[in-house]
Amino acid sequence: TSSHTRVGILNNPSSKIKEDNTAIARGILTAFLTQNNSNLKGFLSKLSKEDTAKSLAAGTKIVKFLIPGMDGDTFEKKYNTLGLDLIKTHQMFCQEVLKLLPGQMAVMSNGR
Repeated sequence: TSSHTRVGILNNPSSKIKEDNTAIARGILTAFLTQNNSNLKGFLSKLSKEDTAKSLAAGTKIVKFLIPGMDGDTFEKKYNTLGLDLIKTHQMFCQEVLKLLPGQMAVMSNGR
């Protein structure tokens, strides 16, 4: 409920990291890097829907899910160049530092 709350996402996938199974993770990371908070919230809500995941898995391009007001050109350029190394780094941090099992979820608050 606070406007001073910060949210971040770390990816800890349980399967091999490939472009075709990381569309949502890359979309989330790209949105965090390129969009303002008001657009980010709406876009993340849209990405979290099961229908969106099914559509992306079926081959729909992620730009079809951008919401009005988002900077689509900036988003698309960053999304297409993001690569998989960032997700692999997240995975390594989750497993090596946080001691999470592959795919295990956790919530951190104030770095704990």
